Amino acid sequence: MRIAVAGANGRMGRMLVEAVINHPELSLAAALCLPGADEEGRDAADFLGMKSGVTISSDLSVLAHADCLIDFTRPEGTLNHLTACQSHGVKMVIGTTGFSAEQLATLEAAASEIAILFSPNMSIGVNALYLLLEKAAQLFNDDYDVEVFEAHHRNKVDAPSGTALKMAEVVAQAKGRDLDKIADWARHGVTGVREKGRIGFSVFRGGDVIGDHTVSFAGPGERIELTHKATNRTIYASGSIQAALFLRDKNKGFYSMRDLMV
Repeated sequence: MRIAVAGANGRMGRMLVEAVINHPELSLAAALCLPGADEEGRDAADFLGMKSGVTISSDLSVLAHADCLIDFTRPEGTLNHLTACQSHGVKMVIGTTGFSAEQLATLEAAASEIAILFSPNMSIGVNALYLLLEKAAQLFNDDYDVEVFEAHHRNKVDAPSGTALKMAEVVAQAKGRDLDKIADWARHGVTGVREKGRIGFSVFRGGDVIGDHTVSFAGPGERIELTHKATNRTIYASGSIQAALFLRDKNKGFYSMRDLMV
């Protein structure tokens, strides 16, 4: 399977390039960067001290050589890549976060033409946690207050994280509710007594934290917490590779990591 990597000159992109090169069922077909990037024109595997034969390029026409693009960039960049992938019939694995509802609708609409697997977190462990949260939300009534805590490095630009939002959405949907109507995004000043059935968020940004997420169900006399802590970013690359292989026999459709796991 021929794989293209978006943001191939970035930290996550380099991990994806290395994972593709080392996988026996995959080959690196294209490596994308922003126009004017310092790495443009260099071999995509230079950072590994080896040659892949693929040059980092901002020219999206190189996608014509790929079967699937793995994209962990920004919403605007991903949507730009989406148009090119539609033109060339290229599948997409998307781990980008920070999409608006309108942008997500654009992704879903494009899935009528190409196969897309979208997940705000490609970790197998995180996606297993979504399944556990769904069950927990069904077990605990509104006497158990739900709080979502997440921590990331100081360079992360969106908050709450896409993973935190997904965790809260899983809980809300399991309870048959709309997250936007029950979310407390921030607290300041005299907030009053907490209302039952609300979902609160807490966000930490600092240092080089890769990603910590905890969902607490705080009830009378006890607190149940489900936690995932990322200790190495390679989990996202590994999950993305599995996602690309999942799409190998798919021509169109909008998928998630749940489809891969269950």
